Amino acid sequence: MKFNLNQQDLQKSLNYCQGVIEKRSTLPILSNVLLDASNSKLTITATDLDLIFIHSIKNVEIIEEGKTTTTSSIMYDIVRKFSSGKKINFSLSDESKLQLESEKSIFHLNCINPSEFPLTDENFNENEFSIKSKQLLKLLNKCKFSISNDETRHYLSGIFIHPTQSEDKFYLTAASTDSHRMSISKLKLNQKIQFDPIILPKKTIFQLCSILEDYEGDVKISNIKSKIKFELNGSILISKLIDGKFPNYVQVIPKDNKKKLEIDLKLFLDSVDRVASVSLDKKDGVKFNLSKDVLNLSVNNANSGDGKESLNVKFDHDLDISFNSRYLIDVASQLDGDKIEIFFKDTGSPALIKDPSDFDSIFVVMPMKG
Repeated sequence: MKFNLNQQDLQKSLNYCQGVIEKRSTLPILSNVLLDASNSKLTITATDLDLIFIHSIKNVEIIEEGKTTTTSSIMYDIVRKFSSGKKINFSLSDESKLQLESEKSIFHLNCINPSEFPLTDENFNENEFSIKSKQLLKLLNKCKFSISNDETRHYLSGIFIHPTQSEDKFYLTAASTDSHRMSISKLKLNQKIQFDPIILPKKTIFQLCSILEDYEGDVKISNIKSKIKFELNGSILISKLIDGKFPNYVQVIPKDNKKKLEIDLKLFLDSVDRVASVSLDKKDGVKFNLSKDVLNLSVNNANSGDGKESLNVKFDHDLDISFNSRYLIDVASQLDGDKIEIFFKDTGSPALIKDPSDFDSIFVVMPMKG
């Protein structure tokens, strides 16, 4: 096996692999990436057995075809320290040593036989549909911060993605919740799709987002029973799905929150962020003291002190309510327009947050007690 390729192309591909490979794997082969040089391209594969990432690099000069596996983290560390954009020459001198050479550096890395690398070959060609990468990225970004970290309720540790229909319009809808807050976002589809509802795991979501950020174009999606496949730009991501039933989130959406607070988004975000600075662990609630067209924000921490701030807003009622500052900042950071709308019912009921510039996303945040 002998080939050479551009440093940047390889660094980018290995960077994605780092997100898939588990740092503390019990099987040595799972710390390795599979390198397959054939058909004038290099295909790199990384897996943790739940998630498989396959990336093809074109414009590779292959002198001798072949395949091997070597430690992903070490190769990535070396490659990113080579001069940017330079050529790297690879050769497999014997079965157990891969040589990397660039400018005046030569490295020999230990290899494990590629036959040990776990690969699954499944037919995903049914029920395939495409969506624009930036639409999918938006859908995931609007929901990923509400994913639960609670190990006991595994069905909440992902995003629930499913097709929905409203009159004659078809959507791909995403929802996530950690039972303190909830995000729901949807994107309009051109036609009805055959797609079984799934719960996409957290790790897959973050990996997918990092690939989507660098890519403009279509993403092909197909799923079979317990797995889903995303294809984009020479990359394929295949993931196991979370086995479980996502709760009926629609019934949690507040129906009669009539008290509407309208406020400039940037002012609100900066203000909450500033006031929350006084709270060491961010567990102290930000108190909202609302009266006509005025919002007084305050945080009081027994150990560190207190902070207050007053904002001009549009509001027609009197209300006192407290929220976890982190939850408000997470939601507000994902809004697209320059306003935020928060709908209240009373002190103890969840608030509904809307983005006037994006009718396809809503957020629900539970108040804090006391």
